[in-house]
Amino acid sequence: MVDQEEIRNARSRNSDTSAGMEQGLRVRRQVMGVSFVDKALGKAVDTPSWPLQEHVTEHIWGAVWTRDGLDRRSRSIATLSILVSLRAHEELGGHVRAALTNGLSQEEVVELIIHAGAYCGAPAALSAMRVVEASLNSVSD
Repeated sequence: MVDQEEIRNARSRNSDTSAGMEQGLRVRRQVMGVSFVDKALGKAVDTPSWPLQEHVTEHIWGAVWTRDGLDRRSRSIATLSILVSLRAHEELGGHVRAALTNGLSQEEVVELIIHAGAYCGAPAALSAMRVVEASLNSVSD
């Protein structure tokens, strides 16, 4: 487990902590899980990727995911669809788990991948399904 103090120290060394960063960190941990987020942040501490982690946390999680207009379940559906179309497999597995946290069933996630295949193509859907199966298996274990 990543030391929370190490993350706090990196945040204070590298930027001013904004309300958006704090809100983003809270939402990101709620959606993705504390250990998942802390692992991602912990790997980035004192590396060139730290500013990107801060940017993603503040502007995507703190500004986009907190907007009115879509609930978290709907945001997860949109996010999974976009990640499938981009073939962004490195992000897809974590967002499958997040979608389950946000209220989608395993069956709905699978159906979403099948539906995406109609618009993104069979190769994208087949490739995404492998990531989804691995993610669902890890949740079941």
